[in-house]
Amino acid sequence: MSRPVTRVLALLEILQERGLVPADELARRLDVDARAVRRYITALRDMDIPVESVRGRYGGYRLAYGVRLPPLMLTDDEAVAVAVALASGKDQRAGEPGPADRALVKLNRVLPASLRRRVTALVAATSATAGPLTPEPHLALTLAAAVHARHTVRIEHTRGAREVDPYGLVVHARRWYLVGHDHLRAAIRMYRLDRISGATELLGRFAPPEGFDPVAHVLRTLTLGAWTHRTEVWLDTDLRTARDQLPATFGDLHACPDGGVLLVSGAENLPAMARILTGLPWPFTVRSPPALVTALAEHVTALTLAVTRSQVAP
Repeated sequence: MSRPVTRVLALLEILQERGLVPADELARRLDVDARAVRRYITALRDMDIPVESVRGRYGGYRLAYGVRLPPLMLTDDEAVAVAVALASGKDQRAGEPGPADRALVKLNRVLPASLRRRVTALVAATSATAGPLTPEPHLALTLAAAVHARHTVRIEHTRGAREVDPYGLVVHARRWYLVGHDHLRAAIRMYRLDRISGATELLGRFAPPEGFDPVAHVLRTLTLGAWTHRTEVWLDTDLRTARDQLPATFGDLHACPDGGVLLVSGAENLPAMARILTGLPWPFTVRSPPALVTALAEHVTALTLAVTRSQVAP
C-alpha cells in the first residue's frame, strides 16, 4: 500500500470490520506513524464519513454509532468500470487524496465486502503514467454550462484573457480541450483546460456553426496544425481498412477516385515520418513534399546497408 488513497481505503476497511480500534494498531496495520493515521482520519472526515475519537487508555477510533451506508444501484461490472475510470484519472504525484481518491473511498464504502476487496486490490495495483484526467471541477462545470446555454465565456489562459464562444469540450489522450470561437483572433481555436486558470460565464449568446464537430476539429488540429511539414502519401488500400488500422491522429484519410487512399498528415521530423511509412502494411507513394522522398531514400539506404551487414556477419 504505497499511495495515500490505498491506505485511506484500508483504514476505512478496518473501521468497518471492527468497532473501536487503538491508534497504534491502526498505525501498525497501515505501516505508517501516528501522524499519518491522524491525516487519514481527517481525510475520511472530509469525505463526510463520521469517525469518532475516543480518548484514554483504551481509546482509539471508530465509526460513529448508527452509521448506515446508502444503497448503490450498480452491478459488479459497473462498479469495477467506475473504479477503473477513477483510478486512471488519479494524480500519482499528489501527497494527499484528491477528488478521484475521495470518490474511490466513497465508492468502496457501499460495495459488498468481497467486491470491495477486489476493487481495493485493483486501485493498489494501478498506476497512471500521465497527469490527472479530470480537470479542476469548478472550471469544467462552468465551461460545460456555457456550452449548454450557448453563453460566451471569459477564460484566464496562460497566454492572457480571452472571450470565447464555447462549442464543446473534448477529451483526447488524457487531456481536456475547450473548442470555440476566439473573439480576439476571430477564428476557431482550442485550449487545453490545464492551461486555463479560471472561467466566467457572460451574458452574450451565440449560435455555433451548423454541423461543426468539436472532436473532428481537435483531431485535425493535433494532426496537421501543430506540424512544420504537410505530407501527402497515397496508400494502396481501401478507406475502411485504412481507418481500421490507423489511429485517428495519424492524419486525414480520403478515398481516391482511381482507387487507393490519400493520407494527408503532418510531421515535425521527416526522417521520423519516413520510418513510420516503412512500417505500414501496404504499398505507398509519397506525393509531397519532395524532402520526404529524400528522407525515405536515406532510410531505405540505411536499411539496405543493415541487411548487407547482417548477411556477411559470421
